[in-house]
Amino acid sequence: MEEVTTTVAGLTVASLTGGSGEPLVMLHHSFGNPGWMPVHESLAQNHRVHALDVPGYGKSQRPDWARHPRDLAILVGQWLRASDLGPAHLVGCGFGGWLAAELATMAPERLATLTLVGAAGLVPAQGRIYDQFLVSHSDYVRAAFADAEAYRAVFGAPDDGEADALVTPEGTALTHDTLVSWDIHREMTTRVGWKPYMHNRRLRPLLAGVPTPTLVVWGEADRVVPMECGRAYAEALPDARLEIVADCGHAVDLEAPEALTELIAGHTQSRKAG
Repeated sequence: MEEVTTTVAGLTVASLTGGSGEPLVMLHHSFGNPGWMPVHESLAQNHRVHALDVPGYGKSQRPDWARHPRDLAILVGQWLRASDLGPAHLVGCGFGGWLAAELATMAPERLATLTLVGAAGLVPAQGRIYDQFLVSHSDYVRAAFADAEAYRAVFGAPDDGEADALVTPEGTALTHDTLVSWDIHREMTTRVGWKPYMHNRRLRPLLAGVPTPTLVVWGEADRVVPMECGRAYAEALPDARLEIVADCGHAVDLEAPEALTELIAGHTQSRKAG
């Protein structure tokens, strides 16, 4: 795995890249990319994986002018062009799934397949998308996991020698760097996704024009984006199917990486077979 930087619209955009095979790009949740995770390592067995820091998140520079997720989707599209990847397999998780869906409506020719994992972007008719701005960000990220141990495995183990870790009531130790990055990411999410909160009513009608083969993946116990949004994506996209991962929350990529890798592998291989 290596860290790669690319200049897009005058901004430095960072990604973690590894593996070999057809290009696969992953877009992270609103709380950012924790690093090169097991899901990336597993996918890298069959793909050249690009774990992108969306502009404004992680090590990518902030587009101060951006005021809508579609602005970020445009930048991701420009990054795809600048990286000269050709049609890529695009995987978007949570907030990143919203960006992926927006990009698919604008530039489907850049995508070989699309995978939406607990994607925001559509307004639920009955339930509601969990409002991260009404709770502490640590509570919001915790809500993305069905299993507390899975959450602690990703975020609750500070590096050796980390003296300024915050220990939450449930015993999770969050490092200073994690808390700072979450604050930065939440502020960026507020800029583009607060009003209306985490949805775009103009998106669903445009999905009917997306020809890209699409896999929609949802955690059975998703408490952040209601399951009805997954069904809505599967119904609105002309070539889509919905897969539900049992005993898993919103962050399927972090909580059930093996299950997600298997689903994505089947999806990308079926596209080649077709």
